[in-house]
Amino acid sequence: MAPPLLSLVLSCSHAAHFCFFGPRNLFVSAAKTMATYKGLVLGIYWKDGANQTLELTSEAQKFNESTNGSLDKLIPLASSSSLKLGKCRLFYGLNDAYQSVALVGLGSSDAGFNEQEEVDEKRENVRTAVAAGVRQLREVGASVVDVDPCGDAEAAAEGSGLALYSYDELKAPSTRKSECCVNLVADQSEATVAAWKTGLVKAEGQNLARRLMETPANIMTPTCFARVATEALASKGVSVITRNKEWVVEKKMGSFLSVAKGSDEPPVFLEISFNGRKDDSKPLALVGKGITFDSGGISLKPSSGMDKMRADMGGAACVVASIYTAAALRLPINVIGLTPLCENMPSGKANKPGDVVTAMNGKTIQVDNTDAEGRLVLADALCYAATFQPTAIVDMATLTGAMIVALGASSTGVFTNSNTLWNVLHESGGVTGDRVWRMPLFELYKRQVTECQLADVNNIGCVDRAGGSCTAAAFLKEFVSANHWAHLDIASVMECKDEVPYLSKGMSGRPTRTVVEFLKRIAEKQPF
Repeated sequence: MAPPLLSLVLSCSHAAHFCFFGPRNLFVSAAKTMATYKGLVLGIYWKDGANQTLELTSEAQKFNESTNGSLDKLIPLASSSSLKLGKCRLFYGLNDAYQSVALVGLGSSDAGFNEQEEVDEKRENVRTAVAAGVRQLREVGASVVDVDPCGDAEAAAEGSGLALYSYDELKAPSTRKSECCVNLVADQSEATVAAWKTGLVKAEGQNLARRLMETPANIMTPTCFARVATEALASKGVSVITRNKEWVVEKKMGSFLSVAKGSDEPPVFLEISFNGRKDDSKPLALVGKGITFDSGGISLKPSSGMDKMRADMGGAACVVASIYTAAALRLPINVIGLTPLCENMPSGKANKPGDVVTAMNGKTIQVDNTDAEGRLVLADALCYAATFQPTAIVDMATLTGAMIVALGASSTGVFTNSNTLWNVLHESGGVTGDRVWRMPLFELYKRQVTECQLADVNNIGCVDRAGGSCTAAAFLKEFVSANHWAHLDIASVMECKDEVPYLSKGMSGRPTRTVVEFLKRIAEKQPF
């Protein structure tokens, strides 16, 4: 019997402290843990140049003064490289309150928004530095860690929460990461405490997406995904309707069904409703590809790396996690989330290259590559999204390997017909550090998918593999009627190897925090 998967969120009152469990739970009340080893994370700025200078944060300076200048005495003994950005130096026995103190390098105190990198470096530096500190303190046995806000409590909380996450609940208990509670250091302003809580919630949301993506496909089936998502969202007062195969047939979603029919696992279509505005104003629609395992179907993928296709429902995971977080933060926005869930498997019932299927809007599709299945399930979901008359539609999908080739892990590729959507997404990525990059949606790519021998549109471009991500987006556009639509190809950011220092290796849950920031800004600006 599979272990319980949600246990994901046991208590979420969003107090100023949380426990992070490697194996079982994401967050639980700190009151449930007896602290036996306590650590403290403090920040220090480093300035390169002829006159290399070190500058303690205000919290670090307070600690230094309370311990008779202990840090002033110890810092000169540390090597210069050990206190640079993202580096950490541990000190022991400096006072009775903490067995260990981690001094972490924050980089330059003058850091700000880097136009070239398109990111707020100050916030990224805080995430990176605090992550290094809490990880090292957990490694030496700390079960409770107090964290210096380092000038940005929200970023410090994000770095803490994301760094301490691990998916190891299927391993032997003796090999799992130990639990660790993180707290904001005492005596902070209300604004700082509020920012810390917000950061913890955002980390929690991304960790939910990471867990959904990382769970093996024999456990995280479409039915299981629906159950886990429903439990998580219901805890935040979000309505979820689970649609079965009969409903999908009734809606004439032939494109979605053509993919699902190859598997013995029944398809599920989740319809998620978050009414943050508490009125009947039109929602923004989030649509997520939910292929819980992608073998490629008859166009079978190579065996090497196929195990990672358990995360091919990353778009659906990010939709669930984004709405979960928006609800936890009580964002004043109405959102509809749609996630078509199924497996893509080879069988006697599966799609065959050259088959023609009919989507919900009546368009026929020639399926020349069964491994280009994500766009098939999204086609019907995008058609259904239009029935809600949304202000905008944003879809997310681990859609193309071509996006990995184009961007690597640097950013999510965005295709959009709306400069309004692009501007808000772009701003959001700069704030969260989880960047986006605009890709072309030229008429050229439309011609390459609509010049089709047997049907209205082909599920792959006619020019071999050229512009694969662009032709995939052009295909999706054939099923969109909204004036404001954005397609996020998140294949490039599905997995983290070592590109993001505050994320561990494995499925990343990206770009959940960017989508949450996007929803927040849309709610504030109301541009539609």
